[in-house]
Amino acid sequence: MNAQFAQLIVNGIALGSIIALASVGLTLTYGILRLSNFAHGDFLTLGAYLTLLVNSFGVNIWLSMVIAAIGTVAAMLLSEKLLWSHMRSIRASSTTLIIISIGLALFLRNGIILIWGGSNKTYDLPVVPAMDILGVRVPQNQLLVLFLAVAAIVALHYILQNTKIGKGMRAVADDLDLARVSGINVDKIILWTWVIAGTLTSLGGSMYGLIGAVRPNMGWYLILPLFASVILGGIGNPYGAIAGAFIIGIAQETSTVLLGAQYKQGVALLLMILVLLVRPKGLFKGTI
Repeated sequence: MNAQFAQLIVNGIALGSIIALASVGLTLTYGILRLSNFAHGDFLTLGAYLTLLVNSFGVNIWLSMVIAAIGTVAAMLLSEKLLWSHMRSIRASSTTLIIISIGLALFLRNGIILIWGGSNKTYDLPVVPAMDILGVRVPQNQLLVLFLAVAAIVALHYILQNTKIGKGMRAVADDLDLARVSGINVDKIILWTWVIAGTLTSLGGSMYGLIGAVRPNMGWYLILPLFASVILGGIGNPYGAIAGAFIIGIAQETSTVLLGAQYKQGVALLLMILVLLVRPKGLFKGTI
């Protein structure tokens, strides 16, 4: 039983790593753009399928992930150009933005099904035996997922704390109008927000494909844990979202001992509701 529980914790850490990357992108778009983007999970799916597409041509999986990230960022920038910039210019309500994002999610998901079909797919990877660590069987891909997530989080921390773009993002998140009159190029900050969010989200989708099958609804099933992580960590706080993601990931996986796998989504929802009841602003201070 102890070995089984340890195995579930390892699985939860791997899942939390994926949720962490995608939830950072989600919390950045809300903290800076005030956009609750329900299409975020489907952009994660797009990243996984673009990785699959490039990898199917015999390209190394790591290079495939980089190319997929570029493609996902391009898709996000296109949505910014065609949708979100116009919505901001007419000061659309948050309800309107949510409805549009749901429509965009449906468009992306059905487009993926049209192109790739609805069946599960996997990357073209060599079979690597799992490692035995203190009696726990740990697939090497799960270790890679954790390593990549940590590397991406460290890079994000450096960008936010030590670069002009990061300082501009923090200023825009605090007060967009004040940042604009202070001489900050808000449009440039918005573009960089999409670039960072798209890169991390695509990487999360690609890594999800490393530990499981690539399927059209993978991002949609992750959207609830993503929002739960963002709310748990404090809306607009990327570090809080990372902590929330690992809490959600481990809680979901370990809950299967008592509840079974079919209720994992319910665990994320329950945690989100409890946090909203006890600490409406999340466990950590919001905004970057």
